Amino acid sequence: MKTWVMGLLLMFAGTATFAQGNSRLGKISGSVIDADDQSPVMEATVQVLSLPDSTMVTGQSTDLNGRFSINVRPGNYALKISFIGYTSDVRRVSITKSKPNLNIGTVKMHMDAVMLEAATVVAQAPEVTAVADTLVYNSSAYRVPEGSALEELVKKLPGAEVDENGKITINGKEITKIMIDGKEFFADDPNIAMKNLPVNIIDKVRAYDKQSDMARVTGIEDGEEETVLDLSVKPGMNHGFFGNVDGAYGTEDRYSAKLLANYFKDKKQFTVIGSANNVNDNSFPGGGGGFRRQENGLTAVKMLGANFATENDKFKSEGSINFNYKDADQISKQSSETFVSTESSSFKNAMDHTRNKTTNLTADAFMEWRPDTMTTLIFRPRIRYGKTDNSNGQNSYTFDQDPVYSTDELFNTDDITSLVPEANIVNSVLKNSLSKSDDITAGGSVIINRRLNSEGRNITFRGRYNYTNSSSEQFSLSETEYFQQTDEERFERLNRYINTPTKNSEYNARLTYSEPIFKGGFLQFGYNFQYSHSTTDRSTYDMPEEWTLDGNTSGGTLNTDLSKNATYNYYNHQVDVSFRWIREKMRFNIGMSFQPQRSTLSYSQGDYQVDTVRNVFNFTPTLDFRYRFSKTSQLRIRYRGRSSQPDMIDLLPISDNTDPLNVTVGNPGLKPTFTNHLRVEYNIFKTETQRGMFSFFSFQNVLNDISNRRIYNSETGGYTTMPENINGNWNLFGIVGSNIALRDKRFTINTFTRANYQNMVSYISDNQTTTDADKNTTKRLSLGERLRGTFRNDWWELSLNGSLDYTHSRNSYQTSNNMDTYQFSYGASTNVRLPWNMTISTDISQNSRRGYTDASMNRDELIWNAQIAQDFLKGNAATVSIQFYDILKNQSNISRTISAAMRQDTEYNAIYSYCMVHFIYRLNLFGGKQGQMGGPGFRGGHGPHGPRRF
Repeated sequence: MKTWVMGLLLMFAGTATFAQGNSRLGKISGSVIDADDQSPVMEATVQVLSLPDSTMVTGQSTDLNGRFSINVRPGNYALKISFIGYTSDVRRVSITKSKPNLNIGTVKMHMDAVMLEAATVVAQAPEVTAVADTLVYNSSAYRVPEGSALEELVKKLPGAEVDENGKITINGKEITKIMIDGKEFFADDPNIAMKNLPVNIIDKVRAYDKQSDMARVTGIEDGEEETVLDLSVKPGMNHGFFGNVDGAYGTEDRYSAKLLANYFKDKKQFTVIGSANNVNDNSFPGGGGGFRRQENGLTAVKMLGANFATENDKFKSEGSINFNYKDADQISKQSSETFVSTESSSFKNAMDHTRNKTTNLTADAFMEWRPDTMTTLIFRPRIRYGKTDNSNGQNSYTFDQDPVYSTDELFNTDDITSLVPEANIVNSVLKNSLSKSDDITAGGSVIINRRLNSEGRNITFRGRYNYTNSSSEQFSLSETEYFQQTDEERFERLNRYINTPTKNSEYNARLTYSEPIFKGGFLQFGYNFQYSHSTTDRSTYDMPEEWTLDGNTSGGTLNTDLSKNATYNYYNHQVDVSFRWIREKMRFNIGMSFQPQRSTLSYSQGDYQVDTVRNVFNFTPTLDFRYRFSKTSQLRIRYRGRSSQPDMIDLLPISDNTDPLNVTVGNPGLKPTFTNHLRVEYNIFKTETQRGMFSFFSFQNVLNDISNRRIYNSETGGYTTMPENINGNWNLFGIVGSNIALRDKRFTINTFTRANYQNMVSYISDNQTTTDADKNTTKRLSLGERLRGTFRNDWWELSLNGSLDYTHSRNSYQTSNNMDTYQFSYGASTNVRLPWNMTISTDISQNSRRGYTDASMNRDELIWNAQIAQDFLKGNAATVSIQFYDILKNQSNISRTISAAMRQDTEYNAIYSYCMVHFIYRLNLFGGKQGQMGGPGFRGGHGPHGPRRF
């Protein structure tokens, strides 16, 4: 193996050296900015014209940072840079063999005087613009409370949503990374930026699909792009040092403290952050008034991290290190119904208390080296250490009929049979458990790309490695009472200790070659080899009856029937063939991957031992089509099909009854699944009217999906679960949003319409039969509408908003569970800046639910939040604010989930009504006039400071 890899690298290096010796191309590079506000001008057209006839030789558009780099043969040319609304810049350039690389520096684009004369109105900055598939949000168009972090701004963006887990979506696509001026900020943890970065340093927010490293250096789409938010720092603030110190204390012993220090200079960035809080912010308290999402449980967090980025003509590097400690205390009340037949269900009520303590230390880096115009090398190392210490206590009852009483009533009685007849009680479970784990992961990837000519011929090598070493311990005490069993079998006590060390290694090597076959047409061939190896050794011990959860593991007896040992090896060969066709307005990619795979498993459990081999063949078709109608309008269609194999352990004919109420059984007859995923996107934006529309539609279905067939034991309330293939699972999702500006852009209307239809199929069985009659189909239609109208001027913003969510659910197995539910809200928010540097921010909304069978779910909540903030000291360097959360004390934390197999209602403990006093101090040492304390582009608050001309 090592000899093969070494030979491949030597061959690659020889090819690269040969090609380098025959390279005669030069390079013209530079950047384009707005002459007024110094912001990058992206998607500006850069053309290289021949002299003297001015015919176009080559060209490209500037990137998100306004930069361009064009390869061209030696000669004399005219360089033309143009963009709608700006005066074109034309200059003479010369490329010679002795000086093949020309950097023209920064080109400042001036607004077109004719266009300015026609647009004599003085307008506020537009909320959102669009360039091709990139949405650009102007931060100054959104008013957020004083001292707010990025999260408060993102929640105001049209089409943006932030859920209770901190997941960010823009127009239905999840944001996986946040960047600053095109550079990664704390790698793959968007929450750090969301909770930490103050809004008042941000100029624009760009949302777009970022290509993978492989696609970027080769120019070939590989389907591995990710949706990112790219933040640009306000002009003048990226040349010096600035920092924030923020401390707060409030009622209910709530506290938060954070430190932020940044150093930006040219293409260098360095950031240090630290925080501690107990207000349910996973990284940093927002400090932004009452505009918060409700989270589950009470969470305290401590964090410290550093991020850096630097770049020159040939080399750039980025990286971060992040320490995070999280202590989550969560109490929940649950009531659920599991469908077991056409006429009956299993009902469960539970009280659960969980305390999770997690520690993570992560370090990662990105390095890109371009020794010449034809060669690129990228290296991404990463290491992570994680530790968990979790405890859980649960008390539950299972019934064969709806107990009618609430969870609180059932658990506040000394004798359950005084409320529910004993004949209807199936079991009660009291369980306490502890779990501890330690794991370390180290890995990295390297990409070496060599362009062999200027027409698109290139060869690329990519290598990946990942190693994980983890160990976990589980301690559990459980007492179960089976109400329908005989006296001898009525009570069961299990004391268990489980120790599970695991090791995983993965290696991956890929070689890709791209060949131009005609102008704008390319063929790409790729070969990928992947090998992974994992070992797991789970030892299960039955502990003495007097044993307690104190971490003592002595005195246990090894349970050979439940102990397992597995060694797994996986070999995958992948051959790719794709075709790429590029025109001025159109891009088209189509490809196919063929993947012969071989897996081996050595498995032992009790007396059962097996060595098995599986050989399968997967294939993956892909298609990507884009058409640009204009610079601000495009259509994109993407399709991807993917086959996947079931877990090899699920194929073994063995059972696992570690938990007697949840027994699992393997199924040797499982088939591979195949997923079809189609996405269509269309957007249009009119620059002159600042009106736009975006839309996103997706369809996904799964052939031979894997469902769990559950056989219910009515005497014990337990389940025996076996995986089995099923067909009929598909969903259709679509959104349409619009942004409309009225009356000198001071009035804006945003709409966001969402529709989702799901066809969910699952097996349900209360006996040993396995017929199609045991299938349950739940058809669910969800419709949503968000509407917001905003008026804003220099000192005041007023927004009126409303939303409606409707769910239509039909169950083929039990029509009694059909539902038509509504959740709707309406309210207003305002932000006022008074002349003496005081701001008042407040919002109020009426939130209502209707249509739930449980009357307690149908309720109205009037939520009011407010903040008063005062800036003081020179340049408004300091701010004191008082924040009031849920002033009327009406907020609850109840949720419902439904699937083809069950319905569940859950209520969590949470942080509700409280008040906090914040103190914020900002230190700013900038290089330019715009960045000085109190100058334009920076102050204590956030929002438009005056008219802006367009």
